[in-house]
Amino acid sequence: MLPLSATSQPGTTRRVALNPPATPLITIDPYTSIWSFGSQLNADVTRHWTGQPHQLNGLIRVDGQTFRFMGNPTFAGQTLMASAQRQAYQARYVTDKPLTDNWTKPDFDDSQWATGRGTFGSRDSDPTKWTTPDIYVRRVVELDQVPDGRLLVSAIQNDNYELFINGERVAKASGVSPDYRLTPTNRNVSEVLRKGKNVIAFHSQNFAGPGFVDIGLVEERPMGFKTATQTNRQMNATQSEFTFTAAGIELVITFTAPLLMDNLDVLSRPVQYISYRARSTDGKTHDVQLYTDASAELAVNTPNQLVTWQRGRTTAPGPQLDYMRVGTVDQKVLGRKGDDVRIDWGHMYLASAVEPGTSRRIGSLASTLNQFEREGRVTDLHERMPRVVSDSLPVLATSMNLGNVGEKTVSRHMLIGYDDVKSVEFFGQPLNAWWRRSGDKSMEQALQDAETDYAKLRAKCDAFDKQLYNDALAAGGPTYAELCVLTYRQAIAAHKLVAGPKGEAFFFSKENFSNGSIGTVDVTYPSAPLFLLYNPTLLKGMLEPIFQYSESGRWTKPFAAHDVGTYPLANGQTYGEDMPVEECGNMLVLTAAIAAVEGNANYARQHWPTLTTWTNYLIENGFDPTNQLCTDDFAGHIARNANLSIKAIMGIASYGYLAGKMGDKATEKKHIDLARELARKWMKLADNGDHYSLTFENPGTWSQKYNLVWDKLLNLNIFPKEVAQKEIAYYLTKQQPFGLPLDSRKTYTKSDWIIWTATLADRPTDFETLIAPVLKFANESPDRVPLNDWHETTNGTKVGFQARSVVGGYFIKLLQAKRLK
Repeated sequence: MLPLSATSQPGTTRRVALNPPATPLITIDPYTSIWSFGSQLNADVTRHWTGQPHQLNGLIRVDGQTFRFMGNPTFAGQTLMASAQRQAYQARYVTDKPLTDNWTKPDFDDSQWATGRGTFGSRDSDPTKWTTPDIYVRRVVELDQVPDGRLLVSAIQNDNYELFINGERVAKASGVSPDYRLTPTNRNVSEVLRKGKNVIAFHSQNFAGPGFVDIGLVEERPMGFKTATQTNRQMNATQSEFTFTAAGIELVITFTAPLLMDNLDVLSRPVQYISYRARSTDGKTHDVQLYTDASAELAVNTPNQLVTWQRGRTTAPGPQLDYMRVGTVDQKVLGRKGDDVRIDWGHMYLASAVEPGTSRRIGSLASTLNQFEREGRVTDLHERMPRVVSDSLPVLATSMNLGNVGEKTVSRHMLIGYDDVKSVEFFGQPLNAWWRRSGDKSMEQALQDAETDYAKLRAKCDAFDKQLYNDALAAGGPTYAELCVLTYRQAIAAHKLVAGPKGEAFFFSKENFSNGSIGTVDVTYPSAPLFLLYNPTLLKGMLEPIFQYSESGRWTKPFAAHDVGTYPLANGQTYGEDMPVEECGNMLVLTAAIAAVEGNANYARQHWPTLTTWTNYLIENGFDPTNQLCTDDFAGHIARNANLSIKAIMGIASYGYLAGKMGDKATEKKHIDLARELARKWMKLADNGDHYSLTFENPGTWSQKYNLVWDKLLNLNIFPKEVAQKEIAYYLTKQQPFGLPLDSRKTYTKSDWIIWTATLADRPTDFETLIAPVLKFANESPDRVPLNDWHETTNGTKVGFQARSVVGGYFIKLLQAKRLK
């Protein structure tokens, strides 16, 4: 497989190598989000961002020979190590960290460890009680034989686990998974297990809530189709493209997500495109057919749910489409909330133009694939329904006969979409997605509109991809341009654009693989640069639910809420602890940034009493923060946080800036002067010689002061310029192979904050030096999943989170260059 190559487009200059840890395929919203994990489109099943299979499969048949180019359909083999769900077992465990790292190895003596029965946890149903932050478990499994299939982990956990087999680390997972889920290890069983005795060891941690963990091992076997050869993978801002060769045919498959922020109707329309181009490369003509399917997994949370399906043809004026759809029998709209969950209401659609040579079938995966291999087509059969997804896996399948393909390219495309009926609940009121805000547009019409717009949107996406790359290249260089390409779709697709109670735009984030919160303020804050850059209406749509929550009287505290609920139910904060200084500062700074981009403070004027309340809170409590959480809450509570103090100071300054925009010069001067006075005081309390400390009057510590970036972007001149430059010089001495650590307590980092910190640098070489390890992490991290923003700087492993919107923060350098010069 070739990485993104030096000759690839867009852009007019040579591109540096980008090897995305996962490639976005369909990115509609936090629920319909399908990715190819790793580098090969046909090496594994395609997956939801959470890692659960959401299969798209593709075959090409050339002169009667069938090759697989997308997905890797499999069937479950034997259980290698049963979880407690399937069979009771005993294991050795301790809750204090072992004195030696050899605790995972087969020859370690665990005779002094306690004996317990799985599962381990604090819930009433857990046989072995575990109430401490950590647990270390060792279990012995005897195998009579070792199969050749792929190794899957079946596990539940809160909050994470790291799995070792015979002393070798083979898997790691984070987040809360109360239901058993299968996770790939990307390893063959025979690579890590052996005949006879095997020691399976795992370490699990619990940060909050009930702790629990249980792990089993399962074999997975592929269905056996020959693979087409992938020769290139090209990722651009709105499109992913894969190139294959098979028996003299070159096939290019492109996934297009028209997430163009200048057209919110298209941005929110839940339909995206899969396009094909085929041509002969050997001078001969070949008989070619294509097969594509989408599984019923896309419409359920777990595969034990019942689904039903139907076919149809659009009838409204416009292009005629044949479509198939699938959804659960038990349609509980907005009936499920949480983090590691998937949508199980509404319907998934697969559609294509009505034309000769195209056939469709809804049926079991194996029989549908086999029919295409035999006949080069699929035919509709009356299969039993409803049925659970795990029963032979129903799929929506389409075959296209391309006929005799020569050197002239033959093109086809398909549409894939999801109608969620209602998208979000806001204080008891179900809300429509933005595209159907009038309430009278059907999914059939959305499919037809998408078909009508196909050629126009492909051209617009091509142009936008080139423009974004070239703009980022000019702003920060080739490494920076690739990071912007990498994160664009992920940041947008972790949101849902809906029509609010008064028809206003609400743009709700989901806190992916963190806690599942909706509309989290300290997730909005890091993601904001992308939306400030391309359409501040979307950032207003992120802030507005928080403003309305406070102004409704439901939230009565004198500081901003952390969130408005758990996705998709925005019925009030569900996070267990407030972040008073953090969220007040975030809301004030971002409101000021909107004013800077728009050139007026009209939006701030709408919420001035609320902004005043929050500013007064910061004046009273923000400068020298008490022992409280900040956005880096995984690092724990901390008092006298110097970086959090900067945020409070910038919040006060932002209020003054907004007052000035509104013509109130006295209030502007009062708050700007106060912010500058606090900045001088800050410099004394945080001074540590060649840098500034993690907390006030705590020499020998340090942290990234990424909140300083808004002083530069808004040109407020609250802190002397030498503060940032002293910090940059110090940070350059603290670099690790995969990035700058977050602070002196740990070697892990947050990549979004690295980009903010690097933007403080005045010299391009310093900026490049700080961001280059972030691209190295994306390219080389052993965890090939949708980009995670919390990673270890020493070895590039994932610590937590993935597929989050916060990577929109990578665009802060481009925001500075394009909008906030």
